[in-house]
Amino acid sequence: MSTPVLVAVAWPYASGSRHLGHLAGAYLPADIFARHQRTIGNEVLMVSGSDVHGTPITVRADEEGVTPQDIVDRYHNEFVQQWDEIGLQWDNYTTTGTPHHARVTQDMFLRQLENGHIDKRTSDQFYDPEADRFLPDRYIEGTCPHCSYEEARGDQCDNCGRTLDATDLGSPRSKISGATPVLRATEHFYYRYSDFADEVGAWLRDKEGWRPHVINFVTRWVEEEGLLDRAITRDLDWGVELPVDNLGPGKRIYVWYDAVIGYISASQEWASKIGDDDRWRHWWQNDESRHVYFIGKDNIPFHCLFWPSQLLGYGDLHLPDDVPANQYVTFKGGKASASRGVGLTIREGLDLFQPDGLRYALAANFPEQADTEISVEEIARRINEELVATWGNLVNRVLSMVHKNHGAQPASDGRQAEDEAVLAAVDASLATANEQIGRVELRSALRTAMDGAQAINAYLNATEPWKLAKSDPDRSAVVLATALDGINGVRIAFSPFLPFSSAVLDEALGVVDGWQRVPVAPGTVIDKPVPLFIKVDVDELVGDDADG
Repeated sequence: MSTPVLVAVAWPYASGSRHLGHLAGAYLPADIFARHQRTIGNEVLMVSGSDVHGTPITVRADEEGVTPQDIVDRYHNEFVQQWDEIGLQWDNYTTTGTPHHARVTQDMFLRQLENGHIDKRTSDQFYDPEADRFLPDRYIEGTCPHCSYEEARGDQCDNCGRTLDATDLGSPRSKISGATPVLRATEHFYYRYSDFADEVGAWLRDKEGWRPHVINFVTRWVEEEGLLDRAITRDLDWGVELPVDNLGPGKRIYVWYDAVIGYISASQEWASKIGDDDRWRHWWQNDESRHVYFIGKDNIPFHCLFWPSQLLGYGDLHLPDDVPANQYVTFKGGKASASRGVGLTIREGLDLFQPDGLRYALAANFPEQADTEISVEEIARRINEELVATWGNLVNRVLSMVHKNHGAQPASDGRQAEDEAVLAAVDASLATANEQIGRVELRSALRTAMDGAQAINAYLNATEPWKLAKSDPDRSAVVLATALDGINGVRIAFSPFLPFSSAVLDEALGVVDGWQRVPVAPGTVIDKPVPLFIKVDVDELVGDDADG
């Protein structure tokens, strides 16, 4: 029976180019998972978009002397182009800057206000006396009270990942003027997250199969800090407008309240685009649906604590079923960071490597349970020693032998035990990979797919059909037919990871429907193959990397 699966993917700030850490952390895992879910017959809705209201955007606009919209347009268009080049298969990739998103956000605000989960409070917030303005959290830097990192932001510490209030920082300074900000009273709306502390805590206790670092982080947070009420408006002129006017001018809904609402607004926008305005309810108001959120480690509290609280405050909306947050990708020991310029950008990665090669190498190093190190050399090694040498070489030599000796897939009558054994191994790898991807164990699933390829390689080395072609051509034909049937199974296991080369094999061997090994029909014409992957010249790449 088909299951509606929402694949909800972190919204990147449209404030600068994204790096390979972002791609490996959230976007590529989501695409692999979604492709698999579609293949096994589930109804997938994969949504995300560019977060255009983040203060990193206004900070960059101020630095460049342009408008925030100029920054948004530049980077949103860049993201869309790169998602296409790397093969991300969105159902809807949008932005938080659409009128649609504003309406959905305002509707959620008003419902929660009516339900008593939003109230007004006066609090002290930082004010820059030189710039003569209140400072949003990301316009303030200082020392983290938890780990003493001296470049923590007013909303979060990049070093330890803790969510902060700007007033928690030691030695605060304004990013606009460098001045020491002062506290001044200002009135804002607060979301009463504390209303949901018990309910969210109970919801988390029921979770099984979540990654240990995710569930341990949030349960410890609830036990030690609880859910604290937080201001959801700021003194800004960039963001979703308030649907009420009793705070006065110069206030906007704050980004980390409205950004997560994008999962719903993007779903509703998709429904509108397909001409069925209520279709989003099939995912959001359906107890049989499954919601899987793909995010980085620094977004865990927003998606496991704050977002569920907001959903509960609205009512009749499906809560997350899994939040398989990845840990960090590091480059030469430093955490990949767009703001600090650490790590290769996605553009640089695409300029250096084939899309499938890049997808493979990153997937082989997904930081699912711990931080992982990546480099140009490691990507090249994975491509050359694994993807090219094992899978690419296997496909090329079997198709080449079939083309040369038979021109088409031979009949496989008279298979022997060793022939059936290799096909059984391929079928087992498909079943195992299916279970692993379902649990979002993507690295393991990729290894399982490669195990299937290696089993066929071992079978060929044992049977030597190139020798049998002279001594026993009938037996050689059976072996090659068996190997090609095996390849037709293994390629299904690889297909979520390697969409571009999988499309080539669809053309060569026929499209397969479902997550299964389908024998190649005898008589299927096999043309002379072109290598699926290009071997990487490591010395040339490292030289380019060193120069630039």
